[in-house]
Amino acid sequence: MFEFLFSIFGEFLLQIVVEAFFELGLHSLAEPFRRKRNPWLAATGYAVFGALLGALSLLVFPAHLVLNHFGQLANLLLAPVAAGLSMSALGAWRERRGQDALRIDSFSYGYLFALAFALVRFQFAS
Repeated sequence: MFEFLFSIFGEFLLQIVVEAFFELGLHSLAEPFRRKRNPWLAATGYAVFGALLGALSLLVFPAHLVLNHFGQLANLLLAPVAAGLSMSALGAWRERRGQDALRIDSFSYGYLFALAFALVRFQFAS
């Protein structure tokens, strides 16, 4: 049971860490592009970047961190929700401090990014 919980937490932590670094990188690159963009184009971009980073994560962690199929399905459903909630909390924290929040600092874009990441890992991890 402990092994199952540890593997679920590890997969979730991997997604959160990758998304946090991605968000940090976006903040540093976003300054020249401050005007508002099309939200559908942004959603497509976050899905593509999530899938690409999910594929890159397979180079570092080629196997599932969650060993059984039920745990992998639970991770596929729950980790993106948790990541979206985390990104939403980060966006609220940034706004309280007077900092600009990017689109990924919201539940929907954070969820979409993490879902694409998780889908690629679910499908292609060994």
